[in-house]
Amino acid sequence: MYARFGGREETVSEVHIKDNESLDSALKRFKRNCAKSGVLSDLRKKEYYQSPSVKRRKKSEAARKNKNKRFN
Repeated sequence: MYARFGGREETVSEVHIKDNESLDSALKRFKRNCAKSGVLSDLRKKEYYQSPSVKRRKKSEAARKNKNKRFN
């Protein structure tokens, strides 16, 4: 299944319930599928507008933090 968002086409996460499968396990598979495709992380990233300078600063801070993790 495909959906159009702002002129680009993306796949929509969907899960078909199997025979004799509980709703809980199907929901668990759906959540795992969404996590793998990065839907939630993308949604959190686009929750509010960040100016390019703020994006660069956060990226630099994350790189510095990861560098410190590796050397400690």
